[in-house]
Amino acid sequence: MESPSPQLPGMEAASASPSPKVLKKGFVTTLMEAAALRSPSFKEDTYFVSHLKPSEQKALRDLRDKLAAAHSDSGGDSPSPTMWGIPLLSPGDDRSDVVLLKFLRARDFRVADAYAMLDKCLAWRREFGAEGVAEEELGFKELEGVVAYMHGSDREGHPVCYNAYGVFRDRDMYERVFGDEEKLKRFLRWRVQVLERGIKLLHFKPGGVNSIIQVTDLKDMPKRELRVASNHILSLFQDNYPEMVARKIFVNVPWYFSVLYSMFSPFLTQRTKSKFVICKEGNVAETLYKFIRPEDVPVQYGGLSRPSDVQNGPPKPASEFTLKGGEKVNIQIEGIEANATITWDIVVGGWDLEYSAEFVPNAEGSYTVAVDKPRKVAPSEEAIHNAYASREAGKLVLSVDNSASRRKKVAAYRYIVRKSTAF
Repeated sequence: MESPSPQLPGMEAASASPSPKVLKKGFVTTLMEAAALRSPSFKEDTYFVSHLKPSEQKALRDLRDKLAAAHSDSGGDSPSPTMWGIPLLSPGDDRSDVVLLKFLRARDFRVADAYAMLDKCLAWRREFGAEGVAEEELGFKELEGVVAYMHGSDREGHPVCYNAYGVFRDRDMYERVFGDEEKLKRFLRWRVQVLERGIKLLHFKPGGVNSIIQVTDLKDMPKRELRVASNHILSLFQDNYPEMVARKIFVNVPWYFSVLYSMFSPFLTQRTKSKFVICKEGNVAETLYKFIRPEDVPVQYGGLSRPSDVQNGPPKPASEFTLKGGEKVNIQIEGIEANATITWDIVVGGWDLEYSAEFVPNAEGSYTVAVDKPRKVAPSEEAIHNAYASREAGKLVLSVDNSASRRKKVAAYRYIVRKSTAF
């Protein structure tokens, strides 16, 4: 049982599903202007053949004919080409249209170039054993959920892959994973495995979800040590996973990112660069909320999602609001009955403000209970999760005080009220 919607005195409650806003320019973004950064309003390419230009429709037919001719020239003894379990020469299968269009777009609809890329990718997948890598046990338990992992989806339903390489600042960890060429090869196989598992979540249908979102955390990343591994990963993904990333969000971007970008830039197509979103340190939650709902953002990035939540089915939606600089907000959750338990989560991106929670009984003469005493919450703290069992009817008041700061902050909360079934 849930209580009525809470009141936020002095401000209107934010919409449950606010429209994405255009990412504001910052210092690092200015450095990247030449990269033609994409704004959150970017619209993804269509995979409806009827929506393509006549020249693009012809290119799609020509690519399929070229692939069919190559298969026929081989004597037809080899299995019909497939990719991600999708037969590429199956008549009337619009999933194959989606796959072929990815290669065509990666090569600006130049059929010969798209075919060469597709042919090399098919050969690599056979040699690498890519179709079965998702099911392999590669022994990287310590990296799962830390270095690269799929977690939730964005507001448009794209699966989200998080990447964070800061753990490799630890020399022992670095040696265990990248100590020799054999270890590096195994890591690259594991990294491909993570991506392949994410691709299994895609629809490969016109109008469906056909790409993923990548969030890359650059905090503490040892750029020099990881240069070889990064180049290998970049090359593998560029050559064999065209148009699989709808948007690439860099968070906790340090000052040296411009140097890092200049190193990778020659290997990136303009189309790839157009998908970048840059977020400097301190603005992570504000940036991610534009694309991903708070209940799907991991707690370490200012969201409400913990690893255990993924195992419990779809997350409970959160309500979002904005704290202006110098503002204090009281969230009042009313209608709580006697002998009920209320459980809540609340987070403010970048915290650095005062938080408290109290239960206010309805009956005159009853005492207010300090559930969470007022305290300053550090910027690095994660979402607060707590519960309170009421003995009498009343309301819960969650207070967040941003009056000591001039900076606007994004925030979110959710709650469940359960009435006791005991008689």
